[in-house]
This record gives sequence, C-alpha cells and structure tokens, in this order.
Amino acid sequence: MGSNAKTAGTLDHADLSDIFNRDEPRVNWHDETLWFVRTKRDRAAHSLPEWELLRETASGIKHNVLSNLHNYLQQFEEKAIANGVQVHWAADAKEHNEIVLSILKKHKITQMVKSKSMLTEECHLNEYLQQNGVGVIDSDLGERIVQLAEEPPSHIVLPCIHKKKEEIGDLFHVHLGTEAGESNPQVLTEAARQHLRDTFLTRKVSLTGVNFAVAETGEFVVCTNEGNADMGSHLADVHIACMGIEKIIPERKHLSFFLRLLARSATGQPITTYSSHFKKPRPGQEMHIVLVDNGRTTQLGREDFRNSLKCIRCGACMNTCPVYRRSGGHSYHNAIAGPIGSILAPNLDMKKYADLPFASTLCGSCSNVCPVKIDIHDQLYKWRQVLVKEGHVSPVKAVGMKAMAFTFSMPRFFAFAGKAGRSLMRLFPFAVNNKLNPWFKEREMPAPPQESFREWYSKNRK
Repeated sequence: MGSNAKTAGTLDHADLSDIFNRDEPRVNWHDETLWFVRTKRDRAAHSLPEWELLRETASGIKHNVLSNLHNYLQQFEEKAIANGVQVHWAADAKEHNEIVLSILKKHKITQMVKSKSMLTEECHLNEYLQQNGVGVIDSDLGERIVQLAEEPPSHIVLPCIHKKKEEIGDLFHVHLGTEAGESNPQVLTEAARQHLRDTFLTRKVSLTGVNFAVAETGEFVVCTNEGNADMGSHLADVHIACMGIEKIIPERKHLSFFLRLLARSATGQPITTYSSHFKKPRPGQEMHIVLVDNGRTTQLGREDFRNSLKCIRCGACMNTCPVYRRSGGHSYHNAIAGPIGSILAPNLDMKKYADLPFASTLCGSCSNVCPVKIDIHDQLYKWRQVLVKEGHVSPVKAVGMKAMAFTFSMPRFFAFAGKAGRSLMRLFPFAVNNKLNPWFKEREMPAPPQESFREWYSKNRK
C-alpha cells in the first residue's frame, strides 16, 4: 500500500485499485472488516427512536451555518480572542503551513506532537514541517502506525485499516524494538503507549484538529477515543488547533445533536471516549487556532456541491461504500478517501481528481448513512457532468459519453444499436469477451437476450 500512495501522482483510481486487488485475501478482509463497522453503526442507529430526527436537525443546523458562515466566523473570532486565544486566518494550505511554522519558530521548537487532524493531512503539514527542520510525531495510534510505515492514512477514522496486525508487529519490531513476530494487539498497543508517553512529556508544542467550534462561546471540541489530544495539549506550553472554517456550529446546545451522531455513525459507539472542550489557555500557556479556507468558500459558492461542507468526518460513507471497501483508501490519492472525498477533492483540483467521482456505483448507500444527510451520490453524479463539460475526462471517455448521449436521444437508432449489439454478442462473443473490454476484466458478460424489452412490450402490450 505504501507504493500505491507514492505512485498516486501518476495513477488514477482504477489503476491504484488494480494494485490493491492483486492481494485478494486482503481485499476480502478489508471489505468484511469495514462492513462489520457499518453493521455496528446500524445497530447504534436503530437503538434510538429519534435517530432520523437527530439527522434532520443536525442537517438543518449545518444548513443555517453555511447560509450565515461569515457571521458565525466573526462571532467565533471575537469570543475566542476575548478568551485569550490567538486567532489566525489562512486562505490556503500554504498559508496554513506557514502560520504553524511561524509559531514554532517563535518558540524555537524543533519537535512537536500532533493528534489526528485531517485538515493537516489535506495541507501536507507533516512533510512541510519536516522539510523545515521540525520533527512531528503523530500521537493517534493509527496515525502513528502509518507514519512509521511512511504512508498516508487510508481512512479518516481508522487510519491503518488496510494493515493487518502482523504487519504492524513487523513495523513495531523495527521502530519500537518489540519482539520479532509479535502480533498481539494488547502487547503492540502497550509498546506504542510507552513510546508515546515520553513524547507527551517532552514536547512543548501540541497540535490538534477540531471537530466542532462554537460561535456562541469561542470554544472548540476535540473528540478522540485514546485521549492523546488531551495528553498533548494539557502538557504542552503551546496548543495549536487547526480547523476548516466549516466546523463552526452556532450554539453550545447544538453540540448534543452532533456528539450523539458522530460516534454512532463512525464506530457504532454511543459517544467518543473523550469529548474535550477547549476555551481558554491555562495560565502560562499559549493557545492558537488557525481557521483555514483552502477552497471551502469556492465550494460554498457552488450550489450543487455546497452541502458537502456539512460533513462531520465520521467515515460512515466509506464503511458502507462497495467501491471503497474493495479498492482501498489509498486508491483515492487524496487525504480524504471514499464517497465524501470524491466530492470534496475535485473542488480543490478538477484535473487532478477528475477520476474520483467516477469511482462509484451511485447506489446511494453513502447518502443513506450520512448523519447530516449530505446528498453524496447526487453530487457524485453532478460532478461527473461538470467534469465532462469542463474537459477533465479522458478523450476516450468523452467520446463514449457523447456517443451514448446521441444513442439515447434517438429512439430508432437506440433500438437498432441494441439489436446489433445482441447479434454481435451471439455470433461473435469474442468481440466483447476480451481484455480490451473493461467489464470483462472482473466479470463474465451475460448471455444476450433473444429480444429487448421494447420488442417484448410491443408484442404483448395488448
């Protein structure tokens, strides 16, 4: 999987999926594991009679936020500054990274501990800091595993879901000195805990992400299951929190809806183990928050795609997606994989991520499980239309789409083409059952019917 990620710059989703699918046992295990998480989500959701009301309310709150984002951001900044927090604004990933580095340089810091933050993955902060002489240790266990493997995370909630415990044991043997062949999860977790304990005690700066920021109070909330964000930020002299501008919610009372939805949708838990509120720095501590746009206002201005900014990063759409489960997170060559990543990424770079909206069956399962009711599969379909019109698909696909549009728009030609196709499949099966046909790669072509539905209906409608 590491090689997949490194070659992603030159390969698209289909190519990277082919690489992942060479290891069939891993694909099956990956598929079954994520489906197990999806079923846990279902049980948690069905245990609450008010589940659909929670989803509808949370979606409505987010709709209100996106309609008044500028006001809530200004209110949040005002309250946060009054609380003693230093607020920074970043227009893009470059500015975000420069702001973080400037804070570190001010304090002459060369080592930093970081908890999970998909925004910093999006901005490639780790690589940037390392290039500028700052060592970063990810303290989330899954993130630390992929960091040791020199890979990006493959899932926003389960970063190393693509790795088996034996592979993690081999990594820990090399980097943490565990016994060769050790694969007991409890032993490996304890080794990681001891390894990170020194990091927490010695790092003077801690960086965290933000799950929710409350405009009413100027506070922000970080949700973890390991408590690593708390350990890092409470022991550090400087706490830096980085958040996308869409993470705002209006009032503290609204947190109850999102906290009940988040963990149930992500892992099937009633609530995350730690839901930590940060409002003001403790005496002698500095607290910074970096508010990042990085294409979000562009997405806000696209009416068809605005709702994607409601996302609370639960990963439920990934766990249910049949394409993600069987192609692996790294095949999406983007910080956020799966269905939600496929509608967020083209907003950043249409050309680079033009393949992702096509990496879907449009089955709608992602929209069905989304806790804030984002119309994900509709947006995937709409992105396809935009990308074709903007010329960001391959010439072969563009010609094929035009040919299909012409065929479907001409009823008589459609009937003729169908009849010709059925005859071709009957008389010359090798014309479609060959490696040049992408469908034939993974499945047998069906036997051609003797007649079309149109022909059958014409004979039997009376």
